[in-house]
Formats: sequence, structure tokens, C-alpha cells
Amino acid sequence: MKNPHTADRALAGTASEAVSLPASLPTPLSPAGVHNEDALQRRVVDLLLQLTQRDGAHQTAIDGVRLYRGSEGHPRRPVMYEPSIFIVCQGRKRGFLGDQVFIYDAQQYLVLSVPLPFECETEATPETPLLAISVRVDLTMVAELLMALDDTRGSAVAEPVGIYATPLDAPLSNAVLRLLEALAHPGDARILGPAIVREICYRVLTGEQGDAIRAALTHQHHFGRIAKALRRIHADFHGDLDVVTLAAEAGMSLAVFHAHFKAVTLTSPMQYVKTTRLHHARILIAHDGMNVSAAATRVGYESASQFSREFKRLFGCSPADEMRRARTAAEAAAPRVEAVARYATAA
Repeated sequence: MKNPHTADRALAGTASEAVSLPASLPTPLSPAGVHNEDALQRRVVDLLLQLTQRDGAHQTAIDGVRLYRGSEGHPRRPVMYEPSIFIVCQGRKRGFLGDQVFIYDAQQYLVLSVPLPFECETEATPETPLLAISVRVDLTMVAELLMALDDTRGSAVAEPVGIYATPLDAPLSNAVLRLLEALAHPGDARILGPAIVREICYRVLTGEQGDAIRAALTHQHHFGRIAKALRRIHADFHGDLDVVTLAAEAGMSLAVFHAHFKAVTLTSPMQYVKTTRLHHARILIAHDGMNVSAAATRVGYESASQFSREFKRLFGCSPADEMRRARTAAEAAAPRVEAVARYATAA
């Protein structure tokens, strides 16, 4: 059963607190000095524990990079992730998209090449908290990397998927360690951080999941056209969106657009629009403190009663209950809701 009183904490979002460095950090350890995977893993966990002093999402000094800590497990619930590389360093998350089940833990990393609503559950305890890092997929950076690579690889045989978990390899693990070590020192974060983020994107782009990110950037294939439509929806979800216009912008007939949209998202275009609106409304209510009626109007609903019905159907609680829960959490100085990212249009 979904728990209506908590929100997923391990999602990149707009609601996060800045990383506060402790008084002292251990001497940086070069990845070259890490002689085995266990030592590297312990170092990564130690750094994350020190860089995240409390549960929740933590904005870092590097744009698009967030750290996460969670001491409680959470049951399966609806979430929506922005396009990102999500690396769990301790604990485990299990995602559900249609009949797909994917696990991402200390041995797996997750890549979302397009924004997708799905369901997720978290395994964590106070003794072994969830520790994770996310890097936003910057399509401009991806385009620059592809140009630098002068990529001549042919198209993938199979159509790429929007969400996928992949084993974490040594080069990517080392880059994550160096990123965390840079974050432990403000000067290093400012000077070295962006280059390490670029390296992480490069490692993913040239790895198993590179085809999905390539496809999301190019519009020659069906996946890329649907990815562009998804970005349009996230930029204009509060407006008057209709399937005919979205299909025309994608250069597809209505029937073809429906078929390929559902192949990527496992839902229909208008159901996706509705889900996106509801996730954004939840941000406005739980994070921004907006009242229910105003939030419904802001995300494009004309009927407050319809909004309340659909909100409860998706999240398992009414908008009013969500507002009360958020206020109680705020008064207790214990943030409970991570906001889904607010997307910008990308060409």
C-alpha cells in the first residue's frame, strides 16, 4: 500500500539544502591510491556521510549535482525524475515502470534519458542510510561531447529505452570518487568539479547507455522525437496542450505518435500531461506552500474538484492532506518532500 504521508527523498529536485561542510574532512585520497573496489566504496561512503549531515537532498556548489541521504525505507510510490545519472553508493532503490523492475544500488547506476513518471521503493536504515549522487543530463554538454567524439557509430539495432540500470564500472566509480573529493573542498569544487562532471557524462555516453542519450538528442529517430515532445510538455504543462499539435511538431501522424509515445513512456500523451501537472502541483503545495485552489489553477486545471480526485488517485492522499502534512513537517524542521525538477525546453 502506498504511504500518503511521505514523499520520495532520493529524487533530484528544486527543494534541497546546500551542502554544509563539516569542520574537518579526511585527507583526500587519490583514486590511484585505492587498490580495490572495497576501499573505493568505503571512501565514497565516508565522504557522502560527511557531506550530507542530515536526511534529504543537498544542493552542491556544482550546478546540476545533488547529494542524497535517507535513513528510512519507503514503500512503492509514484515519482518523476528529471533526465539524470543517478548513482546509489549505499542502500538500494527499486523502480517499477509497467512490467519492468530495475534495481539500482552500489553496483548499479540509473540513467534517465527522458523525464519519466514511474514508481519507486527505497531500502535504507539509520545504521545503513541511503547515500546517492545525481548528475543532471545536460543536453548541451552531451552535444558538445558528441561533436568532440566525432561519433560515427551506427544507430542501435534496438530502440533505446528511457530508463535503464547498468553495472557501475571502474572508470565511472573513480570519477564519482574524485567528484566527491572535490566537493569536500570549495576551491576544488569550483575549479575541478565541472570537468569531473563532464567526465562522468562522457563515461556514461560511451558506455552501455550512450545510445539512449544520443537518441534523446537527435530527432532523426522516433525516440528522439518523443523525447523532444516530452521536453515540450514539461515546459508548457500548464498550458493548452493537445495531442494533434504534439504529433505535428514531432512530424508524425496521430496514430504513429500515440504508438511511439506509449512505447517510450508506457502511457498515453494526455495521461502523461495529467501526471506531469499533478507532480508539479504537489511541489507547489508541499514545497512552495501554495493553497490547493491556486495550485490547481497554476498547473492548468479548471475544476478544483477534478484536480482533487485525480491528485488522490495518483498520490493516495488529498491535496489538503498533503498540505497539512507539509506544514507539520515544516514546523518540525524536518523537510519531507523532494520536488520534481522543473524542466526547460531543450532543442
